[in-house]
This record gives sequence, C-alpha cells and structure tokens, in this order.
Amino acid sequence: MSVTAHLTIKNVTRQFSVDSQTITALQDVSLSVTEGEFVTIVGASGCGKSTLLRLGAGLDAGHQGEIRHRGNVVLGPSLDRGIVFQEPRLFPWLTVERNIALGLENAGVSKAEKKRLVKEHLELVGLTGFAKAYPHQLSGGMAQRAGIARGLVNRPDVLFLDEPFGALDAITKAHLQGELQSIWSKEKITMILVTHDVDEAVFLGDRVVVMSPRPGRIREIVPVNLPRPRERTSSAFGEVRAHVLQSLNGTASLAETRATAGETKPVLPRPAIAAVG
Repeated sequence: MSVTAHLTIKNVTRQFSVDSQTITALQDVSLSVTEGEFVTIVGASGCGKSTLLRLGAGLDAGHQGEIRHRGNVVLGPSLDRGIVFQEPRLFPWLTVERNIALGLENAGVSKAEKKRLVKEHLELVGLTGFAKAYPHQLSGGMAQRAGIARGLVNRPDVLFLDEPFGALDAITKAHLQGELQSIWSKEKITMILVTHDVDEAVFLGDRVVVMSPRPGRIREIVPVNLPRPRERTSSAFGEVRAHVLQSLNGTASLAETRATAGETKPVLPRPAIAAVG
C-alpha cells in the first residue's frame, strides 16, 4: 500500500532579482514528506535551504512549480504550518507565557483553553517555572525553548525549523536536540529542519536531504535507518555522517535515491565545497 505524501514540493524553482540580475536560489526541486516524518535539510550557506523552508511554510511566493499540504496548494501562511527561526524572536515586553500565547492569536480558542494549552507547552519544553519571566531573564537555550513552544502551541500539522540551534553553544545545542527529538516522538508532528550541522541532521532526521550549491538542487536524499535515541559515537552513526559529508563534497554516489521514486534527480558532482557542521 502506498503512503500518501503529507507535504509535496514539485519542480519548484525560485529566482530573485538582485541589482538587475536574476539569481536562481532553487532549481527544479521536488520532495515528498510523509505524515509524522522528521526530515532534515543540510547544505552549504547560500544553497537555498532556508528559501525552500520559507516556501513550504507559505512565507514566500513567486516561485515556479507547486507546493501542496494535505493536497491543497500552499498560497500563504497558515496555522496548520508553524515555523521556528534561528532567533527566538520573543517580544521583550511580554512574559514567556504571553509570548507563547501569541501562537494562538488567531486560533479561535477560548481564554480557558488558551491558558491550558500554554501551560501544557510550558511543561513540554521545561519552562514551567519561567512562565512569568521576561526574555531578558532567559538564557539563549531557554529563549529558544520558548520559541519552539510558540511554534507548537496551536498544534500545527507541519513544523518548519530554520537552524533553531545555530546560535547556541555546543553543549546547549546537543541538549536541545535531544529535547526536540523527545517532543517529536511524543507529539507526532511532521517536522522539517534546516541546518548546516551534519551531526544534527543525522541525529534528528529520518532522512537527510543534501542540497547542492547555488542554484540549489537536491543532490541526494540519505535515509537514516538508525534506532532512536541515537548514539553519536556509534560506528553506524559515523558511517551515515561520513556519507552525508561525502555527498556535500560531491564525492558520494549520486545514483537514484532509495527514497520515493521521482523525488529527486541525480546531479553530476561539483567541485568540493568546505565541509559544514
């Protein structure tokens, strides 16, 4: 029995005009994501991975090709699609609980239900004791937890995460990666995360989408068939990580991916790029 795609990106090309010149950020990108899947997207800076995320979330337009969520064409933002950015973007004059409640601003829920949902998501991200705190009283990791809670509070079908841990120190980053994996396992929300960190991509993803340099295309989709929770020091983890790094540098096999047929096209290797992560 075939699995119905939850989110489909089909033959998407996105171009921008910069100083009267046309820049192609994405070229003929196709990807299918199933419900409840955790997909990570990795690539060098400027490869179009964040552009792809914004298109999927409905925050950008003007592209060629088609993006569908639950069979419906994505034409703009929706409460069904949440997004978390690298910066928490909390309002400094609002408490943590009121910042999280902003995720329910247009959800049409009662005051009592809003209070219950905010309390539940404060617990989910481990910020119960900081409901009345202001952003300046939080560490970077705590602020990012609040941003994740705001993205989750209205129970979106898909949560897009744009390098949410990129500005954090290594220890905090590793801790929050583990927490995000636990949240995903519990909530069963489809997640799509953009990162430049290969370890993060392999640790979190069911599949790792490897992007080529501009114009951004999908070079390879690497399945991560490792049990969870994952052990970063295991040889199996190291093998997958090495494969992704090789693909980023254009040296891995670019034969048809084992993912959904037709999801991506082989791309000829390019000159080596600096390893990311």
